[in-house]
Amino acid sequence: MSDQRAEETPSAPDGGSPAAEGGGPPREPASASRRRALGLLAAGGAALLAAGGGIYALTRDQGGSSPDEPSASPVGTPDPQAVAAVLANRARAVRERNRIAFLATVADAPAAFQQAQARLFDNLLKIPLDGWEERPGQPHGSSGVVQVTMRYRIAGFDGGPVARTRYLAFAPRSGSWTITGDGSSARLADDADILDAGPLTVVRKGPALVVGDASGLDEIARRLASAVPAVTGVVGTSWARRAVALAPADAALAGRIAGGGQDVAQFAALAVVAPGPDGSPGQDRIVVSPTFGRLNALGRDVVLTHELTHVATGGARDGRTPIWLIEGFADYVGYRGAKVAVKSAARELAADASAGRLPDALPSRADFDGASGRLSQAYQEAWLACRMVADRYGEATLVRLYRAAGREPEAAALRRTLGLSPDAFTADWRDYLRKELS
Repeated sequence: MSDQRAEETPSAPDGGSPAAEGGGPPREPASASRRRALGLLAAGGAALLAAGGGIYALTRDQGGSSPDEPSASPVGTPDPQAVAAVLANRARAVRERNRIAFLATVADAPAAFQQAQARLFDNLLKIPLDGWEERPGQPHGSSGVVQVTMRYRIAGFDGGPVARTRYLAFAPRSGSWTITGDGSSARLADDADILDAGPLTVVRKGPALVVGDASGLDEIARRLASAVPAVTGVVGTSWARRAVALAPADAALAGRIAGGGQDVAQFAALAVVAPGPDGSPGQDRIVVSPTFGRLNALGRDVVLTHELTHVATGGARDGRTPIWLIEGFADYVGYRGAKVAVKSAARELAADASAGRLPDALPSRADFDGASGRLSQAYQEAWLACRMVADRYGEATLVRLYRAAGREPEAAALRRTLGLSPDAFTADWRDYLRKELS
């Protein structure tokens, strides 16, 4: 895909979109797999590779206010026309970069809320926006709280808008309605967004845009930009070849943006899909956790390249590609240029092999759950399965297997590309593990 066609869904390696090919109905994004934090720690002697990145998560925050919070006092149902007018004034203020006009819409709100809105406005001005608006939805009973859809797109990177659900409280003032707070009084919580972070910094390095309030954004942008040609060299040019990374300094916010109840301690970076409005295709993001800074240089490159592979292939946007292939392929691309021994990269699996414990089957989705107890081994097993295919059949065949597995059942994909049954492939893979880890 050319840079001018970013509105299309990210495609599978060398072209085909696994979600679109085969003529089936659109599929929901895959649920998040918890990505173990890559153990490429800067301290100590030899590098430890305990893990890598993660797959797409639907970033619809499901958080809510505490049940101990007081409920909203009835103020009546806000007038829809008055609400629309206030929201239109806010959008106009952002377009015109008029901070005074924007804050005038919350002049009757508590000081803390006004301060948060001032930070929101300042953050909006730092991002290269191609439109920002708030669309009114349904009122929440007589509490005065209105559900609002915040929509925006990042110029030069987003092919469509991102949509986030927010809540604004309105109250009657001088014959009209004005904003007096958020939805916390009605026990309603906003979807998390990078705009909720502290004062933002935006760094662009060629095809990479990094937005956040964490430290090290220049380095993240540089490494992510370098990962673009590395990923393209394997998957082909039929993707947008650019990426947006979000790097909040607050670990809790990073977890909320990642969605799916993600534990920040479980991932250094995570590829996610920020939802679009009304079920339209979402926009890809890479959420960089504060734990990313604990990795050494090699670890940072591997993690970002892994996550960018998920963005480029869109594998988690379909419900068919096996999880071992999604994660193993991303690790294959991530480690492809890294000069690291297999036993170091698969440290936990090598220890199991030395103890005579080889897996009987390729890892399943349950194995990639953080509670499985074998999360590191699951990624290592998947990586070595893809590495075996590339070693024995060539990298182009691995790419064809990935594409085929997005269109047809796993067994058919294995037979079509490798001429092997699932049992034969598993047996070859176990032999490969024994050889590489001995």
